[in-house]
Amino acid sequence: VQLVESGGESVQAGGSLRLSCVASGATQDIGCIGWFRQAQGKEREGIAAISTGGGSTYYADSVQGRFTISQGNAENTVYLQMNSLKPEDTAMYYCAASRGLIFGLNALRDSYYTYWGQGTQVTVS
Repeated sequence: VQLVESGGESVQAGGSLRLSCVASGATQDIGCIGWFRQAQGKEREGIAAISTGGGSTYYADSVQGRFTISQGNAENTVYLQMNSLKPEDTAMYYCAASRGLIFGLNALRDSYYTYWGQGTQVTVS
């Protein structure tokens, strides 16, 4: 499975961005796709995830109510709509895919994911 993120850029606080994650390869093996971010000098943080089969979604408290994860019409695409952006949202954003299902808030834990994209930078000033 290969994952490619796009959509990151520099925006002003209060603005919006939509990140995209396109999966290719053995996508039938994917159970969950998650978005993670890592700010400079900080640990990687799981912020949103979606079960590709049932569509269940999970969010970190830090983004709940501001970010929305969704699947595109093409099942191999997942979006992260980010609204009301804050400077503390500045980070490299990665999407990741799991082999098989992940249940509950484990979907926000990076150890459950096998495949990772290269990341897209989001800067909020």
